[in-house]
Amino acid sequence: MQKLQYLFTALAVLCFAIPAFADGGSAVVSLVPIGAGLGMGLAAGMCGLGQGRAVGSAVEALARNPGARGGIFTFLILGLALIESLTLFTLVIVFIKM
Repeated sequence: MQKLQYLFTALAVLCFAIPAFADGGSAVVSLVPIGAGLGMGLAAGMCGLGQGRAVGSAVEALARNPGARGGIFTFLILGLALIESLTLFTLVIVFIKM
């Protein structure tokens, strides 16, 4: 855990080193595309994990009670649509910021 803390501290120092050592005549570095890419990747990855957990739980519920297929399927589709909409909202925000 201590090594991980040192790693993040070193990364933070390196991120702040760009403005500290910048000269007056150089162009401004835009970090918006990097942040947008990281945000979209994080949103897509976490939504994928959420969808996997939702489907896994639905399959487990169907295995326990096959008679409740209709209700489980309806809420599963609704839940998956809402989870996927989070990724699409992030994509829209990325396009607006870029």
